[in-house]
Amino acid sequence: MRLLADIPLTSLKGVGPALSQKLAKVGLENLQDILFHLPSRYQDRTRIIPIGALRPGQDAVVVGSVVAADVVMGRRRSLLVRLQDGTGALSLRFYHFSHAQKTALAPGTRVRCYGEVRPGASGLEIYHPEYRTQNADEPVTVEERLTAIYPTTEGLTQLRLRSLVQQALAFLSPASLPDWLPESLRQQYRLGPLAEAVRYLHQPPPDADTALLQEGAHWAQQRLAFEELLAHQLSMQRMREQMQAQKAPPLPPPAHLPEQLLAGLGFQPTRAQQRVSEEICYDLQQSLPMLRLVQGDVGAGKTLVAAMAALQAIEAGYQAALMAPTEILAEQHFLNFSRWFEPLGIEVAWLAGKLKGKARTAALEQIAGGAPMVVGTHALFQAEVHFHSLALAIIDEQHRFGVQQRLALREKGVNGQLSPHQLIMTATPIPRTLAMSAYADLDTSILDELPPGRTPVNTVVLGDSRRAEVVERVRAACLQGRQAYWVCTLIEESEELTCQAAQSTFDELQLALPELRIGLVHGRLKPAEKAGIMQQFKDGQLQLLVATTVIEVGVDVPNASLMIIENPERLGLAQLHQLRGRVGRGSTASHCVLLYHAPLSQIGRERLAIMRDTNDGFVIAERDLELRGPGEMLGTRQTGLLQFRVADLMRDSHLLPAVRDASVQLLQQHPGHVSPLLNRWLRHGQQYAQV
Repeated sequence: MRLLADIPLTSLKGVGPALSQKLAKVGLENLQDILFHLPSRYQDRTRIIPIGALRPGQDAVVVGSVVAADVVMGRRRSLLVRLQDGTGALSLRFYHFSHAQKTALAPGTRVRCYGEVRPGASGLEIYHPEYRTQNADEPVTVEERLTAIYPTTEGLTQLRLRSLVQQALAFLSPASLPDWLPESLRQQYRLGPLAEAVRYLHQPPPDADTALLQEGAHWAQQRLAFEELLAHQLSMQRMREQMQAQKAPPLPPPAHLPEQLLAGLGFQPTRAQQRVSEEICYDLQQSLPMLRLVQGDVGAGKTLVAAMAALQAIEAGYQAALMAPTEILAEQHFLNFSRWFEPLGIEVAWLAGKLKGKARTAALEQIAGGAPMVVGTHALFQAEVHFHSLALAIIDEQHRFGVQQRLALREKGVNGQLSPHQLIMTATPIPRTLAMSAYADLDTSILDELPPGRTPVNTVVLGDSRRAEVVERVRAACLQGRQAYWVCTLIEESEELTCQAAQSTFDELQLALPELRIGLVHGRLKPAEKAGIMQQFKDGQLQLLVATTVIEVGVDVPNASLMIIENPERLGLAQLHQLRGRVGRGSTASHCVLLYHAPLSQIGRERLAIMRDTNDGFVIAERDLELRGPGEMLGTRQTGLLQFRVADLMRDSHLLPAVRDASVQLLQQHPGHVSPLLNRWLRHGQQYAQV
């Protein structure tokens, strides 16, 4: 028997080239795809409700006789059809109708219809119901099963999707959709048969537990979620195996450089920094590529840990590269590393996308010639960039890069033969739930201690009706010798409008605070202008900095102790936490004012309350995950990572420990089942294993 995955949708009745293209847009190309395109909810059309028993807000099947059909003129012209069934009366209202439709719904006609009951001008009404006329002697039929409502796209109706699913179900059997989870594993984790689960979800019986289905907690949904999470876990493990099958240059523990760096800094690392540095030092001594994620809350000192690792590579005679997602953060790292490394006689090279002409050629020559430390943006990935002997790649804010990009670094290793060690850093604490799945290919270290002298930031939430008070607070703080940030957030995802908003806020604050020296930074400035203004702020020449969220990461001004964030309800919790981390870097008590615009939604209120109540990045990350979901939180809507079809990481997190155990069993006892599972679930996502 042919497998569902091998039967194209064009083999179904009614699927021509145009429809086939529409289906392909939403990732539906074969019969397996259409059967894994699960309903988002269900309607109960299995019984007829007497009109007298209808309630507003109810979806119902009704049968009655037309007593009147009139075109009525209100604000919009509509066809109003009155229906009776002996228990009561109901109106059907159509705003789009034809003369033929009005004629067909003549008084005396029997009609069976379905829709949502709403209160209207003539009592209870259904707007644009699905309906059909019936002969008086025709038996009244109802659906035998719950009706599936599918996620759809423009030009793809529910009726068309249902018809395709019905046709595909005729091909469904355990032979056409093989169950790659062995019987022993299914019994161990109490998982039902796959084909049965798929059939049930498209055609639930009338007595199905709709509450369980709505929550995604039904056994059939959990069966598919388990398999999808398992495929994801296997792909990450396979990627890790592939990475570790490669050789990396073993780097002996450094004897001199880290000690010299610390002596020059004049402070000792925290215990957490020492512990994580030791873990990295051990990994770098191996001939397997290190794959380590360092999580540290804002200000925990990840950059110093990265510098110590870089010095181990450099002292062994190799190159280290640090890559950051934005120019401003990359520049910040370049300045830090130059300040730390140049006194040690270590050359630091710089490469960013904006570097052009002779400057770019010179940078490429410097990197190819063996500059020991290279800092840049994702421009370091480009084909024309050749390293002399890259042994360590440090990637900051990994969640901004796709897995593909991270793997592209492999080709940059020593002679293209040895893979560089990889150290990934993030200041976005990743909840354990997510780390188990999203970063299953990485070892994790956590910097769980802030350097001494850091003060927790006191956060207050105020409505923008109190803006004048806030302006006065800024004046007082700056006149006492402190510095402040005023952050303007994204306006409906438009960078241009946000820059305009920042400009007008800057103009307004200059009028209100003429005695203060105020600077403005936004995404439309040239990098050199941006860097110049940031430097002036850092040097204390500016007292107040008006900025867009470009200052989210990497800017370190210990004297800044006040931050105002306008419209904080527009940002995710992780981003708010990052921004807030720009203050509280000195020993003075620091404050963050979240200046929201009323009215706030329920979720908006909850989120701002979380920011007010805690400074703990992990607590904030857990709540962010609950409120926003994993794809958005990890910044992976674009990268393809974690775009699950059935599974939901928050809802199904209880499955993850069992999924991890099952992946080990499958790899050891049934290795032949791994590739078919990956092909089934990851064909449209990123096939990490084959990168």
